[in-house]
Amino acid sequence: MKHRYLGTTGLKVSRLGLGTLTWGTDTDEHEAGDQLRAFVDAGGTLLDTAAGYGNGASEALIGRLLGRVVDRDDVVLATKAGIGRPHGERVVDVSRGALLRGLDASLERLGVGFVDLWQVHTWSDDVPIEETMTALDAAVWSGRARYVGISNYSGWQTAQSATHQLAAPGRARLASTQVEYSLLQRGVEREVVPAADALGLGLLPWSPLGRGVLTGKYRTGVPADSRAASPAFERYVGVHLNPRAAQVVEAVCRAAEGLDLSPAEVALAWVRDQPGVAAPIVGARTAGQLAATLTAEEVALPEEIADALDDVSAPDLGYPEA
Repeated sequence: MKHRYLGTTGLKVSRLGLGTLTWGTDTDEHEAGDQLRAFVDAGGTLLDTAAGYGNGASEALIGRLLGRVVDRDDVVLATKAGIGRPHGERVVDVSRGALLRGLDASLERLGVGFVDLWQVHTWSDDVPIEETMTALDAAVWSGRARYVGISNYSGWQTAQSATHQLAAPGRARLASTQVEYSLLQRGVEREVVPAADALGLGLLPWSPLGRGVLTGKYRTGVPADSRAASPAFERYVGVHLNPRAAQVVEAVCRAAEGLDLSPAEVALAWVRDQPGVAAPIVGARTAGQLAATLTAEEVALPEEIADALDDVSAPDLGYPEA
């Protein structure tokens, strides 16, 4: 697998990352181990998790796999802090104290002394950005994180955070921003992508397959074994089950048929090769499903196909973007 620098930093990552949202909950240790081994064997390095995934269950499972299934040095270990569900309800806390306590807890669950990339999982209006950013500085200064980033920030939030970090010597420069980005969700192209480009942040798209919809599995209905049929993910997937999305999916499927590829390969190759993208984060239910997804590494879309997909999925633009 090819590798890319993350933004304007010296950190190299595989150009596909492995997501672990369901590890420790829906994905058990045996299956996760198979996926991790297959990913590393294919040349993958970027392993993405978060303290909020399964309320720490994902990190704990990874901690049991590192050193047993793969060596710690085989992966670029990325995690996030700021979102938790201590009592079942979603809680956002990006204060300095909460973030650094969360980092220490993540390191303990992961069984490591540092993470390669530590990200603020979401923005909050409740805490001054200056305070949130000092937590990132402290993480780097103390050696607990090698690089830092943000996630799910809007364009102005991205620009404000990155500019703040560049404004004084000694502050930890932001390396990346992780945002939803796919042929079904291109809203980040309005302001987030330009801000990231101007300030040197690499893009880490999550859900690059449109929450699974771009695989084409929902073209004729909702399969009983799909995420959309699950009460836990029904609303999550349902965001992209609409007539406009269906038009994009049909275009992807037609392109896949013409190129003798799978729809997933086409959709993933498209987002992987967008300007500024370092590594789309892909997740899978099984190692077999992951292996089928990783074949996108060998795919390069013809320019005319990429242009056609651009046209059919183009986001609406208006003042002041256009």
